[in-house]
Amino acid sequence: MSDSAGRKVPSGRLSRLAAFGQLAGGLAGGVVAEGARRLARGERPQLSDLVLTPANAMRVTEQLSRLRGAAMKLGQMLSLDAGDMLPAELTAILARLRDSAHHMPPAQLQQVLNAEWGADWRRRFVHFDPRPLAAASIGQVHRARLPDGRELAIKVQYPGVAASIDADVDNVATLLRLSNLLPSSLDIAPLLEEAKRQLHEEADYVREAAQMRHYRELLAGDPQFLVPAPVDALTTTRVLAMDYVAGRAIDTLAQAPQEQRDAMLTALLNLTLHELFVFGYMQTDPNFANYRWQPETGKLVLLDFGAARPVPAETAAAYRAVLAAGLAEDPQALRDAILAVGFVSPTLLERHGERIDAMIAVLMAHLSRSGPLDFSDRAFVEDLRLIGRPIAEDRSAWHVPPVQTLLVQRKVSGTALLAVRMRARVPIRDLAAEAIGAQPDAN
Repeated sequence: MSDSAGRKVPSGRLSRLAAFGQLAGGLAGGVVAEGARRLARGERPQLSDLVLTPANAMRVTEQLSRLRGAAMKLGQMLSLDAGDMLPAELTAILARLRDSAHHMPPAQLQQVLNAEWGADWRRRFVHFDPRPLAAASIGQVHRARLPDGRELAIKVQYPGVAASIDADVDNVATLLRLSNLLPSSLDIAPLLEEAKRQLHEEADYVREAAQMRHYRELLAGDPQFLVPAPVDALTTTRVLAMDYVAGRAIDTLAQAPQEQRDAMLTALLNLTLHELFVFGYMQTDPNFANYRWQPETGKLVLLDFGAARPVPAETAAAYRAVLAAGLAEDPQALRDAILAVGFVSPTLLERHGERIDAMIAVLMAHLSRSGPLDFSDRAFVEDLRLIGRPIAEDRSAWHVPPVQTLLVQRKVSGTALLAVRMRARVPIRDLAAEAIGAQPDAN
């Protein structure tokens, strides 16, 4: 079956388990083959080197794209959060997960909608396009029109996604363990439990409709953003109906004039700061597919609110201390703040304090320049890599930051990564100072 015709989503537990088994077998075969090649060249490769090959990354990408659901969502998170830290070739391959999902074939789509709306559901519309506008990790989106002419976007969840979340997360964790990418001493159990909880929330489209309404209230009157309105009469736990809002993929913003790119990313980064320090509520998934833009109006369209959630006051306070120390250019205060927020552990500071201080100095020198921050200037990244390499290699000092810190940082890093892709120039110091109530530096 061709991709254009769709590819059935494995919905049963056994079929999904078999797919993970196929993935594990393919990875194992790739490791053996690559290991044999390297041994023949007289090398003594590490297991992690054998796992992180382009061929194996392609295997993971293809299988997770087919499974969708929690499996693909975790892969997308890895590709997005990697930023500048993973090898460029691996980051590029994993990034395919942002737009490589297969969609359901028409027969499977019909079964899902029959179950949610009843067998006569087509009578509700004058038009329903069976070809999806987009296919993502948990669902796919279709365009439809009501008898009164109202244009809708209908998000339909893949069958079996909600029921498979716990098993998928456990299977992905097992693959990470078997690959030796994570040290055995690293306790990721709290993170896995939080991932399961969040993914169950994201699979509840009634909850997402409520989050969408909340963001419409938060951004009411803001001329920079558009948030679709949900249609409650057509929304169920597995189907989310909303107004169709036209817009271009955010990737196309890269070809816009510099001034337009700067304005769009300034708005998005300012929104992130307001979510953290003003609203106390954050949409924590910065996947690029969640943003669209309208060149004719200069507005940004915000989509997908399944990952929206409150920000604990203590997390916001910890980030406030980080920004305050950075704006004051106080290295010791920043060192204390990143420890408090959980970016580093006491053990890591004890072993690599000088290197942490050196990385802080590099970041401060980059961020303290006068004028807007040019996100296309990545010269400092190689310095950070060189300084931080021994830290990354000290696997016994690895730790998992608090879950709430990870959620916020995922949004902050993902939005910054988008600014990098758009080569935007943003007055980030002024935005940060305003958000936390501080005065920007004279620089």
